[in-house]
Amino acid sequence: MSTEQRFAPAEGIPDGTVLLDGMCVLCSRSFRFVARHDPGSRFRFTALQSEYGRWMADRLGIDSENPRSFAVIIDGRPVLKSDGVIAILRRLRGWSWCGVFLALPRPFRDWVYDPVALNRYRVFGKLDLCALPDPAIANHLAPLSPPKAS
Repeated sequence: MSTEQRFAPAEGIPDGTVLLDGMCVLCSRSFRFVARHDPGSRFRFTALQSEYGRWMADRLGIDSENPRSFAVIIDGRPVLKSDGVIAILRRLRGWSWCGVFLALPRPFRDWVYDPVALNRYRVFGKLDLCALPDPAIANHLAPLSPPKAS
């Protein structure tokens, strides 16, 4: 049984969608890392700065102006912070062993995650514009616009 923290269903957001800060250098590098280890394109990324990213953040209760976490949709539910990092890593080729970190208490894991998220610009840098990926990993991008309301 997984001990990942999950929240209310994320209706209208496909599984494997990852919401991240497109201006954050650490987040951009993480996107490239995941894309290299996810040859089946299970994960699709969207930046908070995109129309779809703002829509997704609003639906998940994430402040798009001052995010404290990224989110990944797993089995129809958002998974955040350290749980989200582990959820992604354990689904990547060669990284399934990262599930062992779920044995650590979530408060401890998030105690490590939170200062990194809070200081990500100062430590890793901030991009002036959302970085565009090279064509080889473009298939890991989510749509730019949210789904039309029916």
